Amino acid sequence: MAAGAMNRWTASLADARPVSFWLDDPGRPPALPALTGTEQCDLLVVGGGYSGLWTALLAKERDPDRDVVLIEGREVGWAASGRNGGFCAASLTHGLDNGLSRWPHEIGTLEKLGARNLDEIEAAVARYDIDCEFERTGEIDVATEPYQAEELRTWHQDVRRQGLGDGIEFLDEEAVRAQVDSPLLRAGVWDRDGVAMLHPAKLVWGLKAACLSLGVRIHERTPALSLVRRGAGMGVRTPYGRILARQVALGTNVFPSLVKRVRPYVVPVYDYALMTEPLTPQQRASIGWQGRQGLGDTANQFHYFRLTADDRILWGGYDAIYPYGGRVRAEHDERPETYARLARHFFGYFPQLEGVRFSHAWGGAIDTCSRFSAFFGTAHEGRVAYAAGYTGLGVGATRFGADVMLDLLAGERTERTALEMVRKKPLPFPPEPFAWTGIALTKWSLAHADRNEGHRNLWLRTLDRLGLGFDS
Repeated sequence: MAAGAMNRWTASLADARPVSFWLDDPGRPPALPALTGTEQCDLLVVGGGYSGLWTALLAKERDPDRDVVLIEGREVGWAASGRNGGFCAASLTHGLDNGLSRWPHEIGTLEKLGARNLDEIEAAVARYDIDCEFERTGEIDVATEPYQAEELRTWHQDVRRQGLGDGIEFLDEEAVRAQVDSPLLRAGVWDRDGVAMLHPAKLVWGLKAACLSLGVRIHERTPALSLVRRGAGMGVRTPYGRILARQVALGTNVFPSLVKRVRPYVVPVYDYALMTEPLTPQQRASIGWQGRQGLGDTANQFHYFRLTADDRILWGGYDAIYPYGGRVRAEHDERPETYARLARHFFGYFPQLEGVRFSHAWGGAIDTCSRFSAFFGTAHEGRVAYAAGYTGLGVGATRFGADVMLDLLAGERTERTALEMVRKKPLPFPPEPFAWTGIALTKWSLAHADRNEGHRNLWLRTLDRLGLGFDS
């Protein structure tokens, strides 16, 4: 690698602020006061990201008289909900392939429920007048190697034969480059209706305002310290008080669950992203992208990228970092070597944008489980429900998870709770050092497959047979 080229790439990062672009907004609402003293409620929601906010909102929509309290350890949306790429997907299973491999007999129902969930998110955005830059432009999965192009073509033919290809279009090299002009693109599959682009933090803030408008009591800077039985309900201790609740919904995701037996099912994996400065009209014209779709490449170590409302490009992914011991810590949120790698890859995709600079560079933890899509359950004889493990596709799927938690707390058998996906859990991760060793070996093997036309080695084939395989 030439030193001059590296200097050119890293120079693009010279002014990048080490914070999420989405959260670095003058319109960010002030935090609400912390809980002090003792409160009582029908439903306590722990966690102020998408999972918790959707749960509180839907609980009030189901029963306006239900007394709902939500507590958040810092400020709503400060973690994954304010740091993601803003891809709001219909898929509940981390993509159709993952769903087909794990729940082939339920995939039709899962796809139907996912499409309905995305429709309901769009309806809620309109109903509560949430200005989150919602654009239902779809997503194109792109191939950058000839073998990937053939895999996409074959995959598209297969899903159409199975009756799952509605709204999904195969794009050859000419067609995909007519959508987005990058010299690396060889083919694409465009899901026209199954993904929306949005501003993640503005969605959080809009959901917060909607919850308040329905009477939800929200306390920020109020971490939950413990969860115990209290008579017919539950008690949660906080730094300055406590809450007595008939039922509790846990939307803490990547953070250690208050139900300790859930903790081995989730590990944090750190993801990183860059945001460019706004493109000039000439720069914008040089890349096309008139459809404003989200994009993701089909390598195992993949990039995801999209346009913002003011024509910046978010560029993220590729490195997925698991910290030894699985602890969520602020020092993992920045990783300069990853930012430099992402910048180099960006200008490989878009050489016509040389000279563009990045305004923001940030990272954060994703709640990952061994089946790469959410799992659910209850504790304390049905008084507590939880959902976790979304593995990076939680912008849309957390609303579905909120409905599942409310169904479980109600003791209802619904189309959602009848799903095998809801009834059964993934395999837990082993303790250290086995977790770190297994994840490191998997990452090495995935990178090796990318360098060898997708051929999966013995380790990856073994994981596939055990139902632990991951092919992004």
